[in-house]
Amino acid sequence: MNFEFDKIINRVGTSSSKWNKYTHPDIIPMWVADMDFETAPCIKNALLNRINHGIYGYTEPPKELPPTVAHYLKSEFDWSIDTDWIVWLPSLVVGLNVVSRAFAEKGDAILSNTPIYPPFLSAPINGDREIITAPLVWNGTKWIMDFDALEKAVTRKTKAFLFCSPHNPTGRVWDVDELNALITFCRKHNLILISDEIHSGLILDRNKKHIVTANVSDAADISVTLLSASKTFNMPGLGCAYAIVKNPTLRKKLKNEMNGIVHHVGALGYTATLAAYSEGKSWHNALIEYLRVNRDCVENSLSDQSHLTTYHSEATYLSWIDARQMGVQNPSKYFEDFGVGIYDGALFGAPGFLRLNFACPRTMLNEALSRIQQGLSASA
Repeated sequence: MNFEFDKIINRVGTSSSKWNKYTHPDIIPMWVADMDFETAPCIKNALLNRINHGIYGYTEPPKELPPTVAHYLKSEFDWSIDTDWIVWLPSLVVGLNVVSRAFAEKGDAILSNTPIYPPFLSAPINGDREIITAPLVWNGTKWIMDFDALEKAVTRKTKAFLFCSPHNPTGRVWDVDELNALITFCRKHNLILISDEIHSGLILDRNKKHIVTANVSDAADISVTLLSASKTFNMPGLGCAYAIVKNPTLRKKLKNEMNGIVHHVGALGYTATLAAYSEGKSWHNALIEYLRVNRDCVENSLSDQSHLTTYHSEATYLSWIDARQMGVQNPSKYFEDFGVGIYDGALFGAPGFLRLNFACPRTMLNEALSRIQQGLSASA
């Protein structure tokens, strides 16, 4: 089946957060992790069928959904779970905020790496917890965790580690040795390991595979894994995510923190997730092929620029770019003036960097890359 990833869809006037960010109508938005592709036809059809029912009351997870999630995790990642480990959430960001409260008390600390998806930095603070960070290190080949820096950063108040796998924004796919080292570190310091794996369905390098953190060694007993179909199938506006928690004590803590505060997932979120996991594989395969070419377009276009360093994205549809050599105070604002909206790395804890979303039709991407080149020429 052919899918129309080249199709340009006008999102202006649809209350799109991505497209509403910039007041100038000519700016191409390439910031938030939201793809400019229609979702899979099977998801659209499932939603239409549900909408045509005409009643949208309070909804429980369809009975087919938990076993479908379990089958998906087994077939995609060789991870066997029990369905009673699943805790449904209205979004992954809600999950980050809830786990920050569930596994650390007020005044405690939570540890993470930078650069990192901005809610990692804000979620602990939202709950009056401290966020402690240690930077990833570029070793000349890839971004790696600096365990010496982590050892220096961790304190007796530190109760949990917020981890991102695959990593947003660098696009790293962590290998089993790195995951084992992290698990050892967390056990040494009695940390709950909270792993955001929302980009696990977006592995671009053919020689890489996603390894679920909780599926390494015996990490499941200290782990909470946060997942959603929303990034892989481009439906973040439908609001459906989930945590996988094997340890019953941790699962109870999480549910207790949610009580009376976290709203149930809506009917359409459940419907879309079930369709994605049960019928979306052919669309998913085609998406990955399209994203690989887009990733290569970005990296080939920007690789020879002396004032930009573009790091290879092993996964996700995001490019991480070092613009500190450009000599401009705010690279994000600078490129906005040339008609491209790119996420400011300062929000990820890395001033001078940029995160570019290349999940869009190729004609749109090529136009954005042309505008970036114009900006680079003007700054030289």
